[in-house]
Amino acid sequence: MFMYYDFLYLLAISPAVILGLIAQGLVSSAYHRGQQIPAKTTGFGAARRILDSAGLNDVEIEQVPGHMSDHYDPRARVLRLSPEVYQSHSLTAVGIAAHEAGHALQHAHGYLALGIRNMAVPIANFGSGIGMILLMIGIGFHLKMLAIIGLLLFGSVAAFQIINLPVEFNASSRAKAELVGLGIVAHQDMGPVNRVLNAAALTYVAATLQSILAVLYYAYRLFGASMRSSSDD
Repeated sequence: MFMYYDFLYLLAISPAVILGLIAQGLVSSAYHRGQQIPAKTTGFGAARRILDSAGLNDVEIEQVPGHMSDHYDPRARVLRLSPEVYQSHSLTAVGIAAHEAGHALQHAHGYLALGIRNMAVPIANFGSGIGMILLMIGIGFHLKMLAIIGLLLFGSVAAFQIINLPVEFNASSRAKAELVGLGIVAHQDMGPVNRVLNAAALTYVAATLQSILAVLYYAYRLFGASMRSSSDD
C-alpha cells in the first residue's frame, strides 16, 4: 500500500521535479557562462555601490563560506556573499550580488511582501518539520484529525513559497535596474545577468509548484477516499 502511494506521490510531483531539474541545469549553465565574462567590478563592489547609492552605508557586506550561499540577513542588516561572488570580477558575480542587494533595498523601503515573508519564516520552518511528522503518523494510524493538523502545518511551507515568489522576482528587477542605472553593467551587456537571475527565479517557481502539488496529493489521500465513499452511498 505504501509503495503504491509513494508511486502516486512521485507521479503527482513529477511536473515540478522535471521543472526543477531544467531550472537547475539552466542555473548551472548560466552561472558558469557568466563567470567567464568579465565585469567592471567585483560582486562586492557592485553590491557596495548599489547600497551606498541608496543611502544604505550602514549595511555591511561579509564574505561567507560555501557555494551559492549568498543571502541578505534582515535582522543583522548584513549582506553575505560567497567567495566566488564576493571576489569575482564577472557578470555572474555582479548579478547575484546585485540581487541580494535588492533584498536590502526592499527592507529599507518597507516592501510589504518582504515583511510578510520574514514573518512567515518561523511558521514555515516549524511546519516543514513537525507538519510532515504529524501527517505521516495520522495517515499511518488512521488518525484523521492529527493528519489534518499535519497537513495544515505542512501547507504553511507552500504558503511561504507562494509569498516568496514576488519577493525574489522584485529583488531581481531592482538588481537589473540598479546595475544599468548606476552604469555598473551596460544595457547591451545584461544578457548573462538576465540569464542567471531568470534561471534562479525558475528554481523558486519549481519549488513552489512542488510544495503545492505535495499538499494537494496528501489532501487527496485524506479526503479523496471519504468523498468517494460518500458518493457511493
